[in-house]
Amino acid sequence: TCMEQRGRTIMNVTKTILMLQSEFFEKGPSHLKPLKQSEVAEMIGIHESTVSRAIRDKYVQCPRGVFPLRHFLSRRAAGESGAEVGSCAAKELLRRLIREEDSTKPLSDQKLCTLLTEQGCPISRRTVAKYREELNIPSASGRKRP
Repeated sequence: TCMEQRGRTIMNVTKTILMLQSEFFEKGPSHLKPLKQSEVAEMIGIHESTVSRAIRDKYVQCPRGVFPLRHFLSRRAAGESGAEVGSCAAKELLRRLIREEDSTKPLSDQKLCTLLTEQGCPISRRTVAKYREELNIPSASGRKRP
């Protein structure tokens, strides 16, 4: 029946995503790989829009928390020599740079952009600002300590 087929599709999509993102579950958020819906669809032999519908409003519970399935299909940021860095890895690196900064002279978004690029994660200053806001991290002036 249609319901059984829908259940199989959801299960196949979920298993494929979990298999391809196994390092996330073993090693943590910084190991989330860039992954497109089209790649998942191709592996299973279904249309990309079917993957999109299958993961809509579906969640995975694991020891690291509860995540929407969409979380595992990351946007991509191009890295050094064409390598790709997932947005989660870029945010993790940004968080580390800010955690390790001198609080009397916090790093500007432009300086963070330069440091990220040097570490193989070239993203624009605007993207640095966007990620910083998504992580609820104040701007350089808001992080400054006397």
